[in-house]
Amino acid sequence: MGKKFQKKKKAEQLEIVPVDENPPLPSQRPSDESIPKREKWINKQRVLVFAARGISHRDRHLMKDIKTLMPHHRPESKMERSKTLSAVNDMCEMKHCNKSILFEGRRKRDLYMWVSQVPTGPSAKFLVENVHTMAELKMTGNCLRGSRPLLSFDGKFDEIPHLKLLKELFTQTFGVPNHHPKSQPFIDHVYTFTYLDRRIWFRNFQILSEDGGLAEIGPRFVMNPVKIFEGSFTGSTLWENPDYVSPAKQRQMLKKAAKERYVNRVEQKVHYQATLPTKAYEGVEYDDIFDDNDAIETAKLLAEKAKKKALLLQEKAQKTPKDNLTKKIKEKQLEAVKQVIEKKKLKGNKVLKQKS
Repeated sequence: MGKKFQKKKKAEQLEIVPVDENPPLPSQRPSDESIPKREKWINKQRVLVFAARGISHRDRHLMKDIKTLMPHHRPESKMERSKTLSAVNDMCEMKHCNKSILFEGRRKRDLYMWVSQVPTGPSAKFLVENVHTMAELKMTGNCLRGSRPLLSFDGKFDEIPHLKLLKELFTQTFGVPNHHPKSQPFIDHVYTFTYLDRRIWFRNFQILSEDGGLAEIGPRFVMNPVKIFEGSFTGSTLWENPDYVSPAKQRQMLKKAAKERYVNRVEQKVHYQATLPTKAYEGVEYDDIFDDNDAIETAKLLAEKAKKKALLLQEKAQKTPKDNLTKKIKEKQLEAVKQVIEKKKLKGNKVLKQKS
């Protein structure tokens, strides 16, 4: 009678898991499995910087300076002259680059620079002038190798249409991507692009203080834009510089100007020799007096002839009245003037015949 009745426990109900859902991951992982990394390097810009054969030593040093300033660049050996510019797109694809800077030399004097976005475009061609490298200038500024730069553009890059396109191309090419493996997480220098005299002036400055103190590092060069193409090294021309004159043509014009100066100088010499008088002077009345070397005797002879001349003039003045004298003088003067005019006409006709 003293038995105690225990309450029966309810059976636990199992949760039904749908088949479509993934099972939970194990709390432990094997040692061979790699840890997934959170990548911060999202903007993966790679720039292929190289040159074609035929550039000078100064241009090669400029290319080396640009490579040191751009940690996100990829090097490449010199391109052969037999290859066309369209082969650059294949070279960039092999190197996994989406931007390219190509230096092209002409006659060991002129340097052209191509900046292109591969493979879609656009691409721009520049004539590089006034090149000064880092080693040549010996600037006081200095910056950390691989540090990220600030890009400063002139106000005209937001006003002129073709400069807007170049601004976007420069920012993507020269700007170092954030968290790049070869870059440093510091910003200690500035690239300035200024538009002056229809050219783009490139300068590199070190940031000295927060107030805006700057010191130039180098290199420095001037880019004269020639053409902007729709594609990468190919395609239709979006813009062409109307004021561009090739340096070879400028040298040709200078040579022509020097040639014209030489021709004018030769013509002046010929004209001077043609118009030289045949006689230096007409015969002097008392030329035979100076044949003797004795100065005292020549002086006596001159005094005697002067007295005789004075006496003759007095006799003539007494014989002829003044009116007759004035008439004779005027007639002689008219005859002399006529002779001079005829001589000048003859000389002018001779010069014209020689020129024709």
